[in-house]
Amino acid sequence: MQQHIDSYSFNGKRAIIRVDFNVPMNDKLEVSDDTRIRAAIPTIKKVLKGSGSVILTSHLGRPKGPTDKYSLRHIIPTLEKLVGVPVKFAPDCMEEEAAELSKSLKPGEVLLLENLRFYEEEEGKPRLPETATEEEKKAAKTALKEKQKAFVDRLASYADCYINDAFGTAHRAHASTALIADKFPNDKMFGYVIEGELKAVNKVMEAPERPFTAILGGSKVSSKITIIKRLLDKVDNLIIAGGMSFTFIKALGGKIGSSIHEDDFLDLAKEIIAEAEKKNVKIYLPVDAIIADKFDNNANRKDVVTDQIPDGWSGMDIGEKTISRWKDVLIGSKTILWNGPAGVFEMPNFAHGTQEVAKIVAEATSKGVYSLVGGGDSVAAINQFGLADRVSYVSTGGGALLEYMEGTVLPGIKAIQE
Repeated sequence: MQQHIDSYSFNGKRAIIRVDFNVPMNDKLEVSDDTRIRAAIPTIKKVLKGSGSVILTSHLGRPKGPTDKYSLRHIIPTLEKLVGVPVKFAPDCMEEEAAELSKSLKPGEVLLLENLRFYEEEEGKPRLPETATEEEKKAAKTALKEKQKAFVDRLASYADCYINDAFGTAHRAHASTALIADKFPNDKMFGYVIEGELKAVNKVMEAPERPFTAILGGSKVSSKITIIKRLLDKVDNLIIAGGMSFTFIKALGGKIGSSIHEDDFLDLAKEIIAEAEKKNVKIYLPVDAIIADKFDNNANRKDVVTDQIPDGWSGMDIGEKTISRWKDVLIGSKTILWNGPAGVFEMPNFAHGTQEVAKIVAEATSKGVYSLVGGGDSVAAINQFGLADRVSYVSTGGGALLEYMEGTVLPGIKAIQE
């Protein structure tokens, strides 16, 4: 039975919290962006204020086994600063030290376990050499299933209740997100991050104020097909930005030079345009583009009409006419969903369009529009331009957000709700 974090009594209890501390690190192995850690602090503090203790579990990166580069010990200085109490550390999730540390936790104390992905049991994928035969793969998979059960039992034995607050991994059926919840049938709940995410996405996808405008960017149409189709039943306006816009422009007969596009999806792009027309959804493509003669920040640049890009040149950003046109649409909206940048914003000379979109979304929000920004690049952009606190909600979800918006049942969500 699902509990609620606000009504649950943590008095004297140890809460194991699955957080998403998969944060970027600099070359000195220091946290370079603490957004995800900050997001988890209210959940951690709720338990501590309720006279409980906290055991934190997370992954970091994609290690193939234990390696110092991906050790969670490197995040401790940032975590201690944000949570305001010392943080104990178990350098191995499965060893006796972790069991002893968790057992001896006093109310108000915090323990961080080592990177869950140091263990193949977390993802449930055997780590085998490329030369492994099919028979060896099959045997390893069977053996790992048993090891995974023991892994989950061990983690669960450290605590009295379970909180999932890692929306970014909720779409994965991993040991620490989907399987462990079963060990706490009457003591499982969401943390404030997941609660906020579900509330924000449901507000946009199930009960949006209209007009509802979605901005979808990024490089590939193929990665956004399902969400585009679902949004056609939800939105009034669909702004198609970034590299994926050139597949649509080419499908409409435009000349796109060397711009990134997907020839295999030209017919689908035409179908989407026709479907949108049927459903009275207005599609907005860029009308002008900043183009470059190579994929380089210092390349030669020109501002041209998007369907007249010369050979050897590529679209890298949106132009001023597009910015102006999209601004009218966004300012006139009541709900905005933004997923994906307008150009190659990582390069300063091609960041202007994405920055302007961010400013417009922030301006619209200040006028009462509900704005949800989600997806790795959009979140990176809104943070880069210092506008995260000027939109309604910034999702930490990434892939999980997209899957949830597509209507997929996420294993980490289902495990708590069942």
